[in-house]
Amino acid sequence: MAPRELPIYELEDAVVASQRAQGRLIVQAPTGSGKSTQIPQMLLKHGLLGAKGEVVVLQPRRLAARLLAKRVAEEMGVTLGEEVGYQIRLESRVSERTRIRFVTEGILLRQMSFDAGLRGMAAIVFDEFHERHLYGDISLARAVQIQRTTRPDLKLIVMSATLDAGALKAYLAPCEVLVSQGRSFPVRIQYLPKPVNFENDPVWDVAARECERVAMASHGDMLVFMPGAYEIGRTVQAIQSARALRDFVCFPLHGELPPEQQDRAVARYDARKIIVATNVAETSLTIDGVTTVIDGGLARMARFDPHRGINTLLIEKISVASADQRAGRAGRTAPGVCVRLWAEREHANRAPQELPEVKRLDLSEIVLTLKAGGIDDVANFPWLEKPDAVGLGRAENLLADLGALAGEKKSITETGRKMLRFPVHPRYARMLLAAEDRGCVRPVALMAALTQGRNFLLRGVPREVEKAREDALGEEHESDFFLLMRAWRYADQASYAIEACRRLGIHAQGARQVGPLFEQFLAIAKKEGLDTAERRTDGTAVRKCVLAGFSDQLARRLDAGTLRCELVHNRRGVLARESGIQQAKLLVAAEISEIGRGDGEVSTLLTLATAIEEAWLREIFPDDYREVRGATYDEAIKRVVSRRERRFRDLVLEAKVSSDEAPLNEAAALLTREVVAGRLKLETWDDAVEQWILRVNRMAEWFPELEVNPITDADRATLIEQICYGELGYRAIKDKPVMPVLRDWLTAEQLAVIDDYLPERLVMDNGRKARLTYNKEGPPVLSARIQELFGIGGRFSIGHGRVPVKIEVLAPNHRPIQVTDDLTNFWREQYPRIKPELARRYPRHEWR
Repeated sequence: MAPRELPIYELEDAVVASQRAQGRLIVQAPTGSGKSTQIPQMLLKHGLLGAKGEVVVLQPRRLAARLLAKRVAEEMGVTLGEEVGYQIRLESRVSERTRIRFVTEGILLRQMSFDAGLRGMAAIVFDEFHERHLYGDISLARAVQIQRTTRPDLKLIVMSATLDAGALKAYLAPCEVLVSQGRSFPVRIQYLPKPVNFENDPVWDVAARECERVAMASHGDMLVFMPGAYEIGRTVQAIQSARALRDFVCFPLHGELPPEQQDRAVARYDARKIIVATNVAETSLTIDGVTTVIDGGLARMARFDPHRGINTLLIEKISVASADQRAGRAGRTAPGVCVRLWAEREHANRAPQELPEVKRLDLSEIVLTLKAGGIDDVANFPWLEKPDAVGLGRAENLLADLGALAGEKKSITETGRKMLRFPVHPRYARMLLAAEDRGCVRPVALMAALTQGRNFLLRGVPREVEKAREDALGEEHESDFFLLMRAWRYADQASYAIEACRRLGIHAQGARQVGPLFEQFLAIAKKEGLDTAERRTDGTAVRKCVLAGFSDQLARRLDAGTLRCELVHNRRGVLARESGIQQAKLLVAAEISEIGRGDGEVSTLLTLATAIEEAWLREIFPDDYREVRGATYDEAIKRVVSRRERRFRDLVLEAKVSSDEAPLNEAAALLTREVVAGRLKLETWDDAVEQWILRVNRMAEWFPELEVNPITDADRATLIEQICYGELGYRAIKDKPVMPVLRDWLTAEQLAVIDDYLPERLVMDNGRKARLTYNKEGPPVLSARIQELFGIGGRFSIGHGRVPVKIEVLAPNHRPIQVTDDLTNFWREQYPRIKPELARRYPRHEWR
């Protein structure tokens, strides 16, 4: 189909008008409509890029970026790398003349970090946005920020095949939405009659059988979806071995292939073709001539693995939405068929759609990139979809632990800026920086590759396998990584032969996947100028690099007789029994797994451990290592003891306690804390003391001219601390007099008049003394038995007549029967009514 015949051209005038009017646009158009290749050309053709401006097209995948750039260059009749180019990780084909540049999402976000003005960039197109990749979300948010502030002329277009545009339109408002229906043909969906266990019947064999079955009943080319390069390779082998498929040519298609092999897969042939691809062919690329799709139903999904503290790519079942996308590839040019390699009853159990990456990935790499762009307050960044606050906090804490952020605002450090050079997870960026300094880049790159997939060295193997493993690989007491590295080299040298690997308990397929990752990490290191030459490994240097990347998972063995450990950030765990690092006092666990038990408790297991030395902590993280001397309260002996500690962050590496060296100031503060909390009791701090404090406070309230300072709760603690000063244990303060300290609160003049203004007892007209009770609020209360009040009338007051006194009349059993402020009224009004009952209950007492 000629480019001008593509369905997207029905929107050409509307796209141009919208971009001239407001600079923001959402284009909804199905795969195959031509939006990825034609809209950038429309912007260029209609002068929307200015004289020398560039349109940058963001693609979620490297393979799509390169192939789309190649196709656009061919359509425009120009050399790839000149007017049309691409930029992906580890590869760049652009020049000063480039006007249309296809890039992967991380490339643009890094450019935004170093050039917030986006010089030379006239427009940004966000393609396949429905995939909701984390870098795409953040790049769009940053682009909107930049457009609103420094670059109002910047044009933004968001494109998608299936996106629900409602929320996005509100986020980009004011923004227009254009929809192209495209052209598609009906696709018949077929399922397998019953579920298949791919462990017993490999997915590549099932796919090849289904290709054979539908080959004769269909026309056109076939597209087979597999999760990764290894599965694709096995599928190609199985198809090429099938007799019924001899007339087909078969090609793999994935991002790790050399460019010429990728080009070969999408080229046109006279013979029928079978392409075996990853989900790059799901939406990003249109492959002409496909009428049959064989869907393995699997994909490598990026997720945060809390056990390893990293993002991983593991094979998972695709969602219903992805399955529908894949099926649609069979109906672009003619009616087609899609065979799903799972049973129909299994389909309903699949997730409706994938979660956006912002909800399932570790955010540390994104947070570091935002911090580099001057955005310290990442919580209030205008996220398209706000991530979980816990995830954001975890990312900032990890970056601080790695030395990439520092200070109250957690701003980026020089180390953090260096880490951004490496397009990998910050843990490995930090490890590679350390490896550059220590001359061990190659083994660290291998270690990084080893942690990306599942552990291929099987656990719980029979004794004979253990013995064969020990004989072939030897013992290991420095790092479980080193044993894993030797196991991988053994498998690699054995060409991943199943029998050879099984003899040592090695999962051959898992080990095979390490090699390409190793090469990828080496390529990243080489691109940044690191020395990747093969040399003799210095185990100490490599272990220091592990510490640099996993310092937040430092653990201290509690004692030599147990595998229990205490970790940084107030966690506890148990070192795995199969670890060879059981003699180390300090270790770093590259994997931390929480395993639920039948009783509901959770056991924290530490695996992939590396032994480290305490001196390395001071060397690599000098700001986090400190020696502390202080005092602590020992609850068992009820005494303050001196404590000397060596700490790494909040983990106590070693503590020494002495019972007679504690500083007196700290001892007094600690004893005060225990008294205030009620765990220790001062026996002489009784009701009389509390009444004395109330008298002081009421004197301050009622007689301000005396300039008495009231005793607040904070002052109470200060007074208690004065009582405790000079002592180390409870025995010394238990019966210590408290009134001498409390009386010092008042000046000599105030002390001399307190009994005059606010006495403890009041002398009545009959010569009897009655106790006064002071309260936080209200007047003081005089309490006396009724017989002691006979013959007394009128009102009582203290403080030279300024403070009235309430009178609490008590029965012979000292229980209140009446409260009054006027005894004369009491005798006249209340007493005659209550006297008969009192006389009956207490006949031996006098009743007047």
